Amino acid sequence: MKIELSDHFTYKRLFLYTVPSVAMMIFTSIYGVVDGVFVSNFVGKTPFAAVNFIMPFLIVLGTLGFMFGTGGSALISKTFGEGDPVRANHIFSLLLDLTLLAGVLIAALGILFLPKIAALLGAEGKLLDDAVLYGRVVLLGLPALMLQYEFQSFFATAQKPHLGLVFTLAAGGANMILDALFVGLFRWGLVGAASATVISQCVGGLLPLLYFALPNRSLLRFGKTGWDGAAVLKTCANGSSELLANISMSLVSMLYNARLIRFAGEDGVAAYGVLMYVSMIFFAIFIGYAVGVAPVVGYHFGAKHRDELRSLLGKSLIIIGVCSALMFAAALLLARPLSAIFVGYDEALFALTVRGFGFFAFSFLFSGIAIFGSSFFTALNNGMVSALISFLRTLVFQIGAVLLLPLLFGIDGIWLSLVVAELMAAALVVFFLFVYRKRYGYMGCSR
Repeated sequence: MKIELSDHFTYKRLFLYTVPSVAMMIFTSIYGVVDGVFVSNFVGKTPFAAVNFIMPFLIVLGTLGFMFGTGGSALISKTFGEGDPVRANHIFSLLLDLTLLAGVLIAALGILFLPKIAALLGAEGKLLDDAVLYGRVVLLGLPALMLQYEFQSFFATAQKPHLGLVFTLAAGGANMILDALFVGLFRWGLVGAASATVISQCVGGLLPLLYFALPNRSLLRFGKTGWDGAAVLKTCANGSSELLANISMSLVSMLYNARLIRFAGEDGVAAYGVLMYVSMIFFAIFIGYAVGVAPVVGYHFGAKHRDELRSLLGKSLIIIGVCSALMFAAALLLARPLSAIFVGYDEALFALTVRGFGFFAFSFLFSGIAIFGSSFFTALNNGMVSALISFLRTLVFQIGAVLLLPLLFGIDGIWLSLVVAELMAAALVVFFLFVYRKRYGYMGCSR
């Protein structure tokens, strides 16, 4: 079934159009998890902790790709909806040029200052050495990583979500195979794991760039362009919520690591790493759906199809509600087997991780609405509301919770922090959806 942005989206069309984006995000998360499994089981507990310790900082450096991808996707799809495909492609090409330039510059600065930053974050001894070694190799692929983040949104905008999944599968497959070779067979340790990651990022970021540069049947084409300051500013405003969300999540992860070192030592950081790997897969379902449906929302917003906006919002809230309940149940049922995959070799660490899962699972009941709500307002080109949701959800609520709750409940308070933050963020989204219902006309009877 051929699906276009201008269609009326039934549940079937929503499913068919968003599943590739969901699968793409899940698979991206899974092959990131594979890195952790190989490092933990073949290199050791301290290197595993080092990867989880430095990863939030590396993610911060790559978040510009999320901003250009989500913010640009919203603007480009809106421009298509307004009937101006030439300008839409000029914006697309400009954003890719800016991403490549920024990626090279940020990678160079990151490699230069990584030792000081890791030390400032609290790493020392072997943990510091391992974190710097892994981080410097991974930073070599930062420009490709930023493009990969960007294309996760642009393939849906180009009406080619299935092709985006193909490239993601290729990148993930490369990472898994190379992890098995470099870490499992050749025993190259952290350098092997980092090298596998860089190569996979090149597959996921540079090959799609080549596709869009050549003649293709999608809505988008990478070619010559000129400076468009208004489009860049609008893209940054639209995507600021996703930029802020990813930066904030990484900063909060650094704070979590600092608190865990205080309350549980290196084992706490390792246990948190397992929870983050698993939550990446679960959150990927929500993020993938939000990425997949955003261009559809943006198109119909640009075309002023309010009835379709009402339909999309209503169906999306039902889909997210069902997925939230299923993921909560799955997290409780799979806590022990998933923990065993990562840290089954250490009884104390295994017990700590399983206990953390028991608290952490409740966050999945609320995180879906929070993630979708921010993306929904981005697609409506309301960057201010989207950014406010992301800022409060990923920074203010979580920092407040992780600073206060451990004082009351010890290490259990750290696991509860995310649950409290997601609950507050979900309530905030409901509030904003109600406040802006008349302005956008997305509440009422839908067809």
